[in-house]
Amino acid sequence: MDVSVRELRNHTARVVGAIESGERVVLTVHGRPVADIVPRAERAERRTSERLLRELGELSELAEQLDVRAPAEDFDVGLTTDDMR
Repeated sequence: MDVSVRELRNHTARVVGAIESGERVVLTVHGRPVADIVPRAERAERRTSERLLRELGELSELAEQLDVRAPAEDFDVGLTTDDMR
């Protein structure tokens, strides 16, 4: 949803409602995007470092058993984990 600064000022409740329901909003000035307003993400599950490393090890073992191979560059998509949510 694109929203101009004027629309945001005049219809704040509607825009906030859309954000609360999970919609991303692009704030524009004279039709030019200037900001993204995104719903606040709740942190999924927190894991200890030990648990995460153990689970990654288990996945690695499974990948070897299944003969799954993927070059590291296949995973470099230029995004952070926050971008991928």
